[in-house]
Amino acid sequence: MRLPDLSRLAEPGTEIRLRVTPRGGRDALEESAEGLKIRVSAPPEDGKANEAVRRLLAKAMGVAPSRLTLIRGATSREKCFRFD
Repeated sequence: MRLPDLSRLAEPGTEIRLRVTPRGGRDALEESAEGLKIRVSAPPEDGKANEAVRRLLAKAMGVAPSRLTLIRGATSREKCFRFD
């Protein structure tokens, strides 16, 4: 799986907004004019999809998943993570 290089977002305090598709068949991340779109194979149950999104986003940024905090959208497809 090829991921875009999002290391430029690894600045403390940066808020990262994205649209998520759970049960998307395979894990993928793409950048478009509308923003970041992430597709994960995890179901949206018990926070599994949110955790899969956090891990995938952290991998694309080249940081530890623990540096990303979900600040908005825990039960929504529109999410916002903060890099700490």
